[in-house]
Amino acid sequence: MGKTICKDLQDGRAAYGANNMKPSHAYRERIYARYTSEKMPAVLSYSEADYRRWAKACQARIKGWLPKDKDAVCLDLGCGPGNVLYLLRLEGYQNIRGIDISREQVEVARQICSYVEQANVRDYLRRFQAHFDLITAFDLIEHFHKDELCDLLDAISDALKPGGTLVIQTPNAESPWGLMHRYHDFTHELAFDPHSLEHVLGIAGFTAFEASECGPHVHGVKSLMRFFLWKGIWTALALWNLAEMGNLGSGVYTRIFVAKAEKPGEQP
Repeated sequence: MGKTICKDLQDGRAAYGANNMKPSHAYRERIYARYTSEKMPAVLSYSEADYRRWAKACQARIKGWLPKDKDAVCLDLGCGPGNVLYLLRLEGYQNIRGIDISREQVEVARQICSYVEQANVRDYLRRFQAHFDLITAFDLIEHFHKDELCDLLDAISDALKPGGTLVIQTPNAESPWGLMHRYHDFTHELAFDPHSLEHVLGIAGFTAFEASECGPHVHGVKSLMRFFLWKGIWTALALWNLAEMGNLGSGVYTRIFVAKAEKPGEQP
């Protein structure tokens, strides 16, 4: 039923485009051609320590979400400079690959993993059927329009094996800084909070949703101080929600958040 709803949304968008105006996304090619060198040049000189620092923080946030089998087939969508690929390699996974539409990003990521391809994510996913145990999409889904995202999530579901896992990182609209993260990148089209993300993943047929904050990772005295400061801020935000709405909302208030969902397994 979820895929039927997504298909209806896509058909509606197509009808609208035919009767009114056809949307153009040509700006993406122009921006992504030099996305790294113009927007995030620091990644061109990433060191082993930079990758490891990011991976250690992310490991704590997604603890228990990755496949137990180290031979799991893993794909990172929109792999960027290869942060998630590095994390998966650090975790001991061998069968990993990544794709990104940016040639510059792909060239950097290939220093981490040789199996990185420059491709459109939706076109790439259509080449696979029930193939992957894990698909990750960090800082990706916010770059799509609603109809495109429905198509992408359907393609991800088709490419995952039954019982496979999807892990996502995206800006958090529930954060007081949500609008900043929604608009600080010209290529962002959408924003989510944990509730809206769970909803759209449910429409695509995913279950077992979980969300987690991306707060300070304790690795020294300074980060410990930041951790306790954040806990104080979190308490203030929780009280704000409680006073205004009578509940805590999602309880996930950081500027970005990570989430996990699963493709249902085969019925016995």
